[in-house]
Amino acid sequence: MTGNVQVVRGSWVTLLVAGSLLTGCSGQATDKSPVRESTSASAPSSAGASAGLSPSATATPSGTSSAASTVFTPDASLVPRTSKDGRSLADAVALAPGDWGRGYVAQTPAVSTVGTWAVLDQDCHWEREKLPRGVLASTSRYSGLPAGAGKGAVRVTAVATVHGSVLSADEQLSTTLEEVLRCPEQSPRSEERITGLMSLGTPFGAREQEYADDSVLEAGTYVGSGGAGQPYHWMVARLGTVVVAVSVTGGTGHTEQDLNELGSKALAKMLTRIEQRLKEK
Repeated sequence: MTGNVQVVRGSWVTLLVAGSLLTGCSGQATDKSPVRESTSASAPSSAGASAGLSPSATATPSGTSSAASTVFTPDASLVPRTSKDGRSLADAVALAPGDWGRGYVAQTPAVSTVGTWAVLDQDCHWEREKLPRGVLASTSRYSGLPAGAGKGAVRVTAVATVHGSVLSADEQLSTTLEEVLRCPEQSPRSEERITGLMSLGTPFGAREQEYADDSVLEAGTYVGSGGAGQPYHWMVARLGTVVVAVSVTGGTGHTEQDLNELGSKALAKMLTRIEQRLKEK
């Protein structure tokens, strides 16, 4: 997947600029926050459509790689079938603090509780619950870059969820889109809110998306206990039975482009890890 970093980054950046979509969003950590989880993204949600997005908004910019003309097909013998194998893969794929870059450290908590994932309840609050049937494993790691050099802190989350079937994984992305319509304002933790949420789903081949079977982008504004809004991005992608996601929230001094590139590179790195572990030997 040598071209994925460029393709992922190009797609998200173009969407952000052309749609003027996003202004910024983010508990135990729930993964939607910078310390959340989420689901088919076969069409843009009405939230994304209402933001004025058009098919051209997600076209890959000229100069970016589009070497992957077909989506990755894993070696069937390597696809996890048990919770043990699923957890091994999820743990290997989800980024640790050092994978984000120099200076990143673990948040508290640093990793999600084994056997759980994040669920958005009826009151639009994120809670961790026991994995449902069909989900083999899910690992979320919470990291951050402390404030310094005149810039605010950056908080990030990396999530890898391994399903027992493609249908189950696909349903996760469908749910992600539906959640934004149901809850445009969400609470990842007490005294934390994500507001103005909008989302866009792009399956493989649509709008030149060539890095995953399906993908979803959410964005809005994260508001913490201090009351100041910060840009928030939640990026999700599926390869076969594996769903990966990243959330990024940055304080003062971090531009939208900086945060978008950080999240895009992280997502691409996890997609590459999936390929490396599931490709035919």
